[in-house]
Formats: sequence, structure tokens, C-alpha cells
Amino acid sequence: MLMRPDLRTQQRDFLLGITRAITAQLDLGEVLRRVLHASLVMLAGRVGIVALSNKTDGRFFVRASSGIPADTVPELNIKLQELMEPGDAEGFSREFLNKKLREMADAIDSKLVQFIAMPLVFAQNPLGLLIVFRSYQTDITPEDLTTLQSFADQAAIAVNNAQHYGDIQHEHQRLEAIINSSGDGVLILDPGLLIQRANDSFARMSGWGKDDLIQLPKQEVIVWDRRDGPDLEEAMASGWPRPAAASKASDTLYIEGDMIRRDGMSLGIGITYAPLLNSDGELESIIANARDITNIRKAQEMQSVFISTVHHELRTPIAIIKGYASTLGRDDVEWERDVIREKLAIIEDESDRLTNLVEDLLTASKIQSAQALRLHKADVDLSAVAARSAARLGGQSAHRIELSFPENFPAILGDETRLRQVIDNLLTNAIKYSPAGKTITLGGRFSQRHVTVFVRDEGAGIAKDEFERVFDRFYRVDNSITRRTQGAGLGLYLVKAIVEAHDGEISVKSQIGGGATFYFTLPRE
Repeated sequence: MLMRPDLRTQQRDFLLGITRAITAQLDLGEVLRRVLHASLVMLAGRVGIVALSNKTDGRFFVRASSGIPADTVPELNIKLQELMEPGDAEGFSREFLNKKLREMADAIDSKLVQFIAMPLVFAQNPLGLLIVFRSYQTDITPEDLTTLQSFADQAAIAVNNAQHYGDIQHEHQRLEAIINSSGDGVLILDPGLLIQRANDSFARMSGWGKDDLIQLPKQEVIVWDRRDGPDLEEAMASGWPRPAAASKASDTLYIEGDMIRRDGMSLGIGITYAPLLNSDGELESIIANARDITNIRKAQEMQSVFISTVHHELRTPIAIIKGYASTLGRDDVEWERDVIREKLAIIEDESDRLTNLVEDLLTASKIQSAQALRLHKADVDLSAVAARSAARLGGQSAHRIELSFPENFPAILGDETRLRQVIDNLLTNAIKYSPAGKTITLGGRFSQRHVTVFVRDEGAGIAKDEFERVFDRFYRVDNSITRRTQGAGLGLYLVKAIVEAHDGEISVKSQIGGGATFYFTLPRE
């Protein structure tokens, strides 16, 4: 018999002890285990379950159980939904409640004859349901139920605390994952600018060990070789962050410059400092987000070079075309036919040069926006395409272009217009960077599965460490010849893009002073 008078004091002492033990826990699984164990002990129950509501839809599911086979849990979850969502006709009547609890007992074990359900409610919010099943029948007094409900209320507080703690832990883990996986460097500073936290990215940027950074002064780690604007210490001395009443929603501070790494090397970074204030408007910590701006600077530099180069490339032929057109249009001069023909040829050549430049720019833009080229494939005789390019470009230069293709060179499936662009660009490149009068060889070879076309010049050559970079957009090898030679730095970039769009490969072999040979290899099928 539960709670007989001679056991009343012991029962209350027991209840107080288990309540303290339960509320001292913050792990939800351990809280539920203790709640269930205490309930079974108090009620001499054989089977028990704790069901909690799902935060997303409020539905109840079994979260802890004792004495219940695992394959029974799905059926109990269905019964719980029926219990917590009764039809309008039945409502939450005692008869309906007993009926559903009886069905749950039968689903577990037909020998279970009594059941006691206690709601877990915190601040008028239903958190869950505690149900104990017994294999014998006995009376429970109103005082017994009051004591049990007191236990249920304490259990609800413990469950609520454990759930909130679990939410906090989950949020902490989520923020940890975000910080640690960030490609940007992250520092958390205290108001005295001591480093409280650093992620892997900042450790790599600074050259410090991640654990070595903790508790170091910020000024000992972030040492500027050059910076734009005041540093964080200067900004704070001037009143940063501004008082909450006077500041905008975001009072961030951005500093950019070259940071001296621990190994003495310099790294261009931009740091955004964001203050974290407490409810009283006092500074609690500062979040620093550091970004490596080396590539951004390179891109800006390349953009500036490109704009300058394209401006020059466009201005020169336009000036020539305008000059010759104005000359031919003069009314005070009678031009001989040969002179007119010569000047018109120059105008035509400069127009072709403009057209090629615009075509290269459009192709580069398409590659950047779509990351792929649309090809119109058909059978292509590369030896014939090469012969036409050699004849056309050879007649406009002071170089000798020799063809070296075997007679049975096979046709391939490809986009003839694009492949002509590849050969034209490689020949134009060789003509630009070879001294006048030198020989340029355009040839090919083939195997059972591939064809290879090459362009060999007798120019200044390319250093080995620049083999990969020569195919970058806007990149030009820095030597005396390139500084005297026109070009936007797009030719080889487009060559590589077109070859790779054909599932091919491109490479270069060269040495300083020994000329350069560019190869592109394409599949025959």
C-alpha cells in the first residue's frame, strides 16, 4: 500500500532526496532516467515511460522507458498522439483518458492492471507526461496524489532546465563549428584586448600555434608592417565603441594593412572588429574577423593592369584608323591608287586587330560567367586549319612559319571556330615574343587515341616557375620583350579554356633564352 501512515515521514524524506538529485542534473537523458526510476520506486510500478513534447509540432513521443520492449515504442507513440489529441465528442474526459491508458497497458503487457499518469508542466507549458503501470490494483489517496504531483512539478522543472541546457549546448556547438570551419580568421578579445579564443584559420594566418595565442595581448600578435587608418587601441582611446544611445545598430571597425607573421613574413589582411556589449551597454568582448586579402589585392592589381592594357590596346588601333581615314579624306590632296590601297590595308589590319580583341574579351566574359564554353562540334581537319592560319598570319609578320604535319594527320570532332582561335592565339603569341626573321614551327603528331598540335618559337623563353601562370587571365610574363609588346594577357587564358572544353590538355616547355613550345592534346573521339 502506497504511503501508509507509519511510512509517511520516510516517504517524504525519500521524495526530497530524489528531487534534489534530479534537479541537480543538467543532462536530459540522466534527468529522465532518474525521474523514471524514482517514479517506479515510489509507486511500486513495474513499467514506466516518460513522454516529451516535440518543440516543432507539439506532438508527444516516448523519450525514456523502463520494462518496455523496443518494438513496442512506435505503437505507444501512436497511442500518445491519440491521447493528447482527442476527438471533439470525447474531449479530455476521465473515461477517455482511462480508455487510452488501458490500450497502452494492453499494448505493453496484458498483466498490467493499474496505471497512473502525471503531467509534466512548467510555467503552464506542457512539457511531457509521466506514466507508471502496475501489475496489481491498490487505492491511492488524495494526499498521495498531492505528493506525487509535487514530485511531478519538481521533475518538470528539472526537465525544463535540462532542455534549456541542451539547447545552450547545441547552440554552443553550432557556433563552435561555424567559427572553426570559417575560412576567415576569428579572434575573441576581452575588454583588455587579451585573446580569449582563436580559430585554426587565424593561427595559419598569423603563424602562431592556436593554443599559444590564448591570453596573449592582441598587440603582441597583430603587429603591423603597414596599415591604413588607426589601429584598434587608438580607436578605443578615441571612444570606440560608441555609447549605445549614440551608435547605430552595428558599430564595427575595419582596419586593413600588412601584418607581420610570427615567422617574419608579411601578409595582407583586413580585420573587422565588432563589439559585444552587455545589457548595461558595457563592453564584454570584441569579435575580430580577419581576412587574407592577398588574392583580392592581386585581383585589383590585375584589374587595374587589364583596364590600362585594354585602354592602350583599343586606343592604338582606333588612333591609327582615325588618322589614316582623316588623311585619305583630305580635300587638298590627290592620293595615288597604290597609296590609297596601302592605307586602306592598314585600316583593315587595325580593324581586324580590334575585332580580335573584342572577340577575346567576349569569350573571356562568357567563360567567367558560365564557367564553360558552348561548342558546336563537327569533323575538323586541324592540319588544314593550321595551314590557313599560318598563311594568314605569316603574310603579316616578318617571321617564317613552317608547317610540320604528317600527311595522314587524322580529323577530330571539335568546334572549328574555337580551335582556329587556339591556333591563331598560339601563333600570334609566338610572333609577338620572337625576334623578327626567326622561324616559328607549327606542327602535329598523333596516336591511336589522341592528336597533338604544337607551336615552337625561337624567342626569349619562359622561366619554369611561370609555366602555370602564363595561362592565367590577364597575366603576362615580365621581361623586356613583353614590356615592348602589345597584349591584354587573354590569349593563353582563352587557349587553355577552349582546349579544356574539348576535354584536352595544354602544356608548355621552355627555358630562358631557348624559345618556347606550346602543346595542346585533344582526344580523337
